[in-house]
Amino acid sequence: MPESEPLLVMRGIGKRFPGVVALDGVDLRLFPGEVHALMGENGAGKSTLIKVLTGAYHHDQGDISLAGESVAFAGPHQARQAGISTVYQEINLCPNLSVAENVLIGRAPTRFGRIRWSAVRRRAEELLDRLHLNIDVGSDLGTHSIAVQQMVAIARALDVDAKVLVLDEPTSSLDASEVDQLFRVMRGLKEEGIAVLFVTHFLDQVYEIADRMTVLRNGRRVGEYRTAELSQLDLVAAMIGKDLAVLEDIEEAPRREVAVLERGTPVVSADGLGRAGAIAPFSLAIHKGEVVGLAGLLGSGRTEVARLLFGADRADQGQIAVDGEPVALRGPQSAMRQKIAYCPENRRTDGLVEELTVRENIILALQADRGWARPVPRGKQDELVARYVRALDIRPADPEIPVRNLSGGNQQKVLLARWLITEPKLMILDEPTRGIDVGAKAEIQKLVVELSDGGMAVLFISAELEEVLRLSHKVAVLRDRKLVAELDNTDGLDTDRVMAAIASGGVA
Repeated sequence: MPESEPLLVMRGIGKRFPGVVALDGVDLRLFPGEVHALMGENGAGKSTLIKVLTGAYHHDQGDISLAGESVAFAGPHQARQAGISTVYQEINLCPNLSVAENVLIGRAPTRFGRIRWSAVRRRAEELLDRLHLNIDVGSDLGTHSIAVQQMVAIARALDVDAKVLVLDEPTSSLDASEVDQLFRVMRGLKEEGIAVLFVTHFLDQVYEIADRMTVLRNGRRVGEYRTAELSQLDLVAAMIGKDLAVLEDIEEAPRREVAVLERGTPVVSADGLGRAGAIAPFSLAIHKGEVVGLAGLLGSGRTEVARLLFGADRADQGQIAVDGEPVALRGPQSAMRQKIAYCPENRRTDGLVEELTVRENIILALQADRGWARPVPRGKQDELVARYVRALDIRPADPEIPVRNLSGGNQQKVLLARWLITEPKLMILDEPTRGIDVGAKAEIQKLVVELSDGGMAVLFISAELEEVLRLSHKVAVLRDRKLVAELDNTDGLDTDRVMAAIASGGVA
C-alpha cells in the first residue's frame, strides 16, 4: 500500500475531567482509502478521542488538521459539515419513521417550505444503492434488522460528502454474515478514498479489515502500527500493558472442576417453562457452583430464557423451583427475594441509570430489596461500595462520579457489583463481555470462575462459543427459540459439536 499524506492528523491531544486525565498527548493519523482500527482497553481513551475529533468535547491541548488545514469544531454538527461523520454502537435513529426519513432527517429537500418527498425517497435510494442495499425506503426503519439499521445510519453519515467515517463498535450486534456485508461496504468506501476509523474489540475483525491501527492505554498512545506487521499476541500485550498470564490463567481452570462437581438439588430449575411468541416450553436445572452456558445464534431465545428465569417476563406455562420448592415469579422483585440476580444484555438501557453516581448504581438493587421506606444507611453504603470497587477494580475508583463517565468495561463491573452485594444464589449474565476490551473481558471471565468456585450458580450467555465453552460446566443449546440440547462440557465438547447441535436441532 503506497504511503500518502494523512487526511486527518491529531497531535498531542489532551483532555482532562475533574480528577481524571482522559487523554495525555495522544497522536492519531488517518490516511485516505484506509481502514484504521483504534484499539485499547475500556478506559484507554478511545471514546474520549472520538468525541474530541467530532467536536462533542473540546480538547485542552493539541491541535487537529483535516486535509492540511487546522480545524476546531464547536460541536458534532460542525464536524459533519467538514466531512467527519460518526456511526455509534447504539443506533440513534427513529424506528417509527421510514428508512428515507431517517436517512435525510434534518436535511430533507424542500420547496416553498414543504418537504419534497419524492426527492427524499430518490436521494435515500441513491445513498443505499451506494452501499448495495436494496430495501423499500418507504418502510418503517424498525421493521428491519439491526444490520440494516446500521447500514441506514452509514448512508445518513455519507450524505454530507464524508471524508472521514467513524464506526464505533458497529459489529457488536451483528452475526457473521452481517459482518461480512458491513466489511464489503467498508472496502467500497476505501476505494472511494474515504478514511474509516474502526473501533472494535474483536481482534479477528481488525486483522481482516484494518490497514493500520493505533493502540491507546491509560489515555496515552502506545503506538501506530501496520496491521500486517503486528501479531495478535503483541497487540494484546500492547493493549493491556501486562503479562499475558492474566488471560492464560483462565484457559483451563473452569474445566478442571467439571468432573468433581456435585449435583444435588438444583438451586433453580425450570420445568416446561415457556411464553407464547417468545420461547417454547423448556426444562433446565442449574446447580450450586455450576456454570450453565446458553449457546445459540442471534434470535435463538437466549435472552428470552434469562428474562423468564428473572421474572422480567411472565411465563404462561410451566413452573420454576428454587432449592426444590415451586415459586411464583411475578416480577423481578419476586426473583430478587429468591436470591436471583440478572445482568441484562443492554447495560445502558436496561441496567444502569446513567444520571446516578457509581455508588447510587451499585446500591440500587439492595435498596430496592429493602424498600424505599428503609434506606440503606450512608455509612453502610460507603463501606459496601468501597469493598466492591476495590474487589472488581472499578476505575476511576471514585464512587461519586456519574456512571456514564465510566468506560463500558467498568460500567459492566458496576452492574456486577450491584448484584453481588445482594449475595445471590443464581447470577444470570447476559452477554457480560460484549463490547468490552480484552483485559476487562479476562477479568470478568475470571470472576465467573471464582463465583462458581465459591458455590454460586451462574447462567452465562454469550454469542462467542469459545467463551461459553471456556467457562461452562454444561451447555444448553437453543435454536429457533427452542432448547434443543444439553451438552456436558467434557474434554470432547468443542465449538464444532455445539455448532452441529445448533444446525441439526439437537443432534451433536
